[in-house]
Amino acid sequence: MDQEAVPPHVLIFPLPLQGPVNSMLKLAELLCLSGLHITFLVTDHIHTRLVKYSNIQSRFNGYPGFRLETISDGLPEDHPRFGAVLMEMFDSLKIKTKILLKDLLTSGKLNSDSRRPVTCIIGDGIMGFTCDVANDVGLPIIYVRTISACCLWVFFCLPKLIESGEIPFTGNDLDTPIKSIPGMEGFFRRRDLPMFCRSGSLSDPNLNLYLPEATENSRAHGLILNTFDDLEGPILAHIRAFCPNLYTIGPLHSHLKYKLPGQSLSSSNSLWKEDMSCITWLDSQPPKSVLYVSFGSLAVMTKEQYMEFWHGLVDSGSRFLWVIRPDSVTSDPMDIPSELSKGTKERGYIVQWAPQEEVLAHRAVGGFLTHSGWNSTLESVIEGVPMICWPYFLDQQVNSRYVGEVWKLGLDMKDTCDRVIIEKTVRELMEYRKDEFWKSADEMAKYAKQCLMEGGSSYGNLERLVNDIKAM
Repeated sequence: MDQEAVPPHVLIFPLPLQGPVNSMLKLAELLCLSGLHITFLVTDHIHTRLVKYSNIQSRFNGYPGFRLETISDGLPEDHPRFGAVLMEMFDSLKIKTKILLKDLLTSGKLNSDSRRPVTCIIGDGIMGFTCDVANDVGLPIIYVRTISACCLWVFFCLPKLIESGEIPFTGNDLDTPIKSIPGMEGFFRRRDLPMFCRSGSLSDPNLNLYLPEATENSRAHGLILNTFDDLEGPILAHIRAFCPNLYTIGPLHSHLKYKLPGQSLSSSNSLWKEDMSCITWLDSQPPKSVLYVSFGSLAVMTKEQYMEFWHGLVDSGSRFLWVIRPDSVTSDPMDIPSELSKGTKERGYIVQWAPQEEVLAHRAVGGFLTHSGWNSTLESVIEGVPMICWPYFLDQQVNSRYVGEVWKLGLDMKDTCDRVIIEKTVRELMEYRKDEFWKSADEMAKYAKQCLMEGGSSYGNLERLVNDIKAM
């Protein structure tokens, strides 16, 4: 077959964690719909979980140009790949996977008579080695970041924060204002910085991982962000000074729904088995009465924190749907007091994992108690669901500040885990200030939907991205 008549061939390589894999699968499907050939590269560990728990194989059967390929992350099979040892995965990817990626791209394995060699790479910008490999083999690369623009901008400003002496800091005064991040003066505090900024050390491995962000992201041909201009416009203007070719094409999960009208809401990319019984339970609840509680795929709490949340939720009197992963509590939960069991039976429902997009779109859901991961935040924004934020790490501290202080879409409850405060905050969101938060959330949801329509910013940026890839 004439290779010039064959569509461009894009290799997409996400950071091997649930959130980035989830959003980049949405990007892959959007590019498939635009007629491009896609090789979606995942680590063996992620591949095992995707095949076991998601509908990825049946879902992509309809795209003959899509191919799922695997690569080793260099870690033993029983490595946990999260929490305190997450940095070991980054180190292994940089040292071992880098060599394997170059071998894969030069082996001819990815092309055939009906499939060109790879013409472009889309890689997660935190994995800078993908750009090194792209340069070595002579391929253009576009970076994608699956975190918020506001957090990415904080990463860009880390050298400035060090230069000004604002980090590292010592002491417990986390309300000290941060003044060296343009666009965030006046509302940003130490406690809103990514958690690793609290380490008090310039040798912190997380700090050093994110320190080169401004120079690293500038190396690529362009930068794809899962956000939209009406949400993060002022911060995007700052990022463009470093990365002028920005493709803001979010919210990605909703972009897909607009391209595939009438299809099921739940096209699962989950690395966990979803319990659909919670939807049946929601069907029996009054409109906007349920607080959905989920801390994502990585957050871990102590059994003391777990019990504080449980007491706070039950004592609030609110109905709640709570996702508790099997590995989300650091030790076996203590005996459950009878009042908690009774309160949960009357007003609560607990599952190990839920179809989150479907839950947030459900008429019964009136609020979301979240870890403030970026996918979860955007899913809440597009459905117009107000949030209570309890961030865990990385971008989540930044996101939660923006949700509460800038976008006025909910309440930031970071750095506390007390049953009285949890009860009070839930009542504030679900009762006392319910109308105020729903008004703000509805307004932002309208902006999010408009950007995906023809003539909207995300719609136009996706078209420009596809045309740029074809021109390569």
